[in-house]
Amino acid sequence: MTPAQFTFSSAFIVGLAGLAFHRTHLLSALLCLEGMMLSLFIALALWLLSTDSTNFSAAPVLLLAFSACEASTGLALLVATARTHGSDRLQAMNLLQC
Repeated sequence: MTPAQFTFSSAFIVGLAGLAFHRTHLLSALLCLEGMMLSLFIALALWLLSTDSTNFSAAPVLLLAFSACEASTGLALLVATARTHGSDRLQAMNLLQC
C-alpha cells in the first residue's frame, strides 16, 4: 500500500469512526459524511491519474456532483430539524413521531 493510499483510506476510516461514535449533533454527522465523500473523491481522482485511464474520467466529477447534492440535502434536513425540534441534537429527536 502506497502512502497516498494509506492516507486516503485512513481519512475515510476516521470519517466513518466519527460517524459511528460521535453522533451527538446532526451537523457533526453531516461533516463526517462530507469528509468521507471528499476522501473518496480525491482517491478516485488520483487513481485515475495513476492508471492514465480516460474511460472513467467523468467519474470524479460525477462523485463531486453527488456529494454537493448530499450536502445540500443534509443542510436542508438540518434546518428543518432545528426548526421543528429546537436543536440539532440527535438524542433529542424521536423520529417515530411526527
